[in-house]
Parts: sequence; C-alpha cells; structure tokens
Amino acid sequence: MMKTSDFDYDLPLERIAQTAVEPRDYSRLMVLSRKDGHMEHRHFYEVGDYLHPGDLLVCNNSRVIPARLLGRKMGGGAKIELLLLRRLERGVWEALARPGRRLKAGAMVQLGESHIIEAKVIEKKDDGAVIVSFPDEETLEKAGAVPLPPYIHTPLTNPGRYQTVYAREKGSVAAPTAGLHFTSKLMKSLQDKGVRFVFVTLHLGLDSFRPVQVDDPAEHVIHKEYGEITSEVVRELNQARADGRRVVCVGTSTVRLLEYAAQEDEGCIKAFTGWVDLFIRPGHQFNTVDALITNFHLPRSTLLMLVSAFAGRELILQAYREAMNLGYRFYSFGDAMLII
Repeated sequence: MMKTSDFDYDLPLERIAQTAVEPRDYSRLMVLSRKDGHMEHRHFYEVGDYLHPGDLLVCNNSRVIPARLLGRKMGGGAKIELLLLRRLERGVWEALARPGRRLKAGAMVQLGESHIIEAKVIEKKDDGAVIVSFPDEETLEKAGAVPLPPYIHTPLTNPGRYQTVYAREKGSVAAPTAGLHFTSKLMKSLQDKGVRFVFVTLHLGLDSFRPVQVDDPAEHVIHKEYGEITSEVVRELNQARADGRRVVCVGTSTVRLLEYAAQEDEGCIKAFTGWVDLFIRPGHQFNTVDALITNFHLPRSTLLMLVSAFAGRELILQAYREAMNLGYRFYSFGDAMLII
C-alpha cells in the first residue's frame, strides 16, 4: 500500500529559495525524460530547445489577490488577522482567522490601514475557518497584502514578482509558480517558433503548502478550488490531441484542471466552470497531458504526489536528489523542471 512517507525527503533549509531570480527566465531548468530517466541541466530561457512547433502550452492565468488582512475586532479592539482562502460568491469569502477563538458568528471586524473595510463573520466552521462577508470587494483588494508561502521569510519588495506575467483572473491565494519563469519576451520567441499558448483558470488555495498529514494518502481530503476552461480553449486542446501535437501543462494546477474536465468522457476535454477537487497520485491514468513544466515541491505534498504519478516516484525522487547535489533552488521562487 502506498504511504505518505513514500513521498518524504530531507531538504536543507538553504535550498529553499527566499527570493526570485532576475530576470525571471534565468532560473535553472532540469529537463527530465520519462522514457529513459535522462537528465539535462539548462536555464529556463533555453526551454524552447525542447518545445516543438505546434506544441500547445496550457497556462493558469489566475492572479494572486491581496488575501492577508490585518485589523481589529470592533467593540473589543482585539487584533485580528484574516487570510482569505476562497471566494464563495461576490463579497463572501472563506478565511482563516488568527486568533480564531475571538471571532464568533455576528462579530464585526475592521481591516486595513490606509484603506479601511468592515467585515462581518456570518459563520464559524468546525475546522476553525470563518465565512466572512465584505460590502465592497474593490476596497477589500486595497486593504490587504499579497500573502507569501510560510517557508518564505524574506519580505517581498515587488508584489508583482509573485504574479505571472500573464496573470489576469483575480482569485488565488497562492501563485501558480511554474509560470513565474516566463517573460513576455520568452513567450513571444516561443510563439514565433510556432508554439501556441492557451489560458485556463484555477484559483489556488492554501492546500498547495500543506503536507499530507495522514499515513494513507487516500484518506487525505483535498480542498476544492474554482476553475474555468472556455469552449475556445477546449477546441484548441482537443484539436491538438486529434492532430497528435503535444499538450504541455505549465504547472500542476493546469494538470488537475484538465484532468478533472476530461474524467467523464474518456479523455475528451469539455468546457468547464466549477469546483475542482481531484487528487492525483500514483496510479492515475493521464488523459490530457504529454509534458509538464513544474517547480520542485514540498515533501509529503499533494503536488509531489502528482508529479510522481506523471513521471514515477523513483525517478522524481532521484531527480530531486540530483537537484540538491547540484544546488538547485526549491519551492515557489525556486528553479524549474521540464518533464517530457
């Protein structure tokens, strides 16, 4: 039986990237062959050497929102921090609250500094999260700050560096970090070569950073995340597959969205809008993906299990050991891997 401990590894703290490489595409790139396990070591600006005319790159255009809000409970003055997890409907969000014990249904909080917004707690959930309503989402964005993953301790001087250059649709708490390596110049050079780009949306939550806590991964409950694939993108994807052209996913989030949208019709992707809760782990049969651009992921994480399902657990852990030996940078601001 597969165990969560099968996806554990030791990572020295100095390998966790605290800042991003500049320019974006000067990060290192490990190219890993699923066929024979061959590894090559390049830089991301050379990724075009491994992409062919007609390849379809699928990118997640979700934009990270200023989801970290600091303020006080109204009436009592106690300090409160909210971290927005996901948007349930306009003006209504699920959030983590610290300290959560201070907030009950009906409580009012005042958040922000230069821009102030008041929020009402409308429900306190059993898992400690709260459901909060906001009167104005425009002010909400101005009142908050972009949250960074818990393993990054260096302050972010440029919030735009934690966004992809093609981020458009607001809603993520965490960036789809595989896309952080692309520059507009690199994308144009790939398009000039005949590589095509399409964009889907999956708003990422905090589950990206949470290691699996149970011994049996099958017992882990993955959080739902909201996604969308338009009919225009579906036509491009299905045409590429019909033509025998490669579909290259940029990031694990795009893999989960495409695989979720294709699971009901023997691999044929359909237009989709809704919640995604697909947990991909070894044994999963991939229907939509031929190659994957991704980062180096946390031990015991659902993302490490996904790339292990795609390339094989032994090969991925071998590649991670090689990356550590060669000084690769790990996690959100770290280096990249192309699995072909």
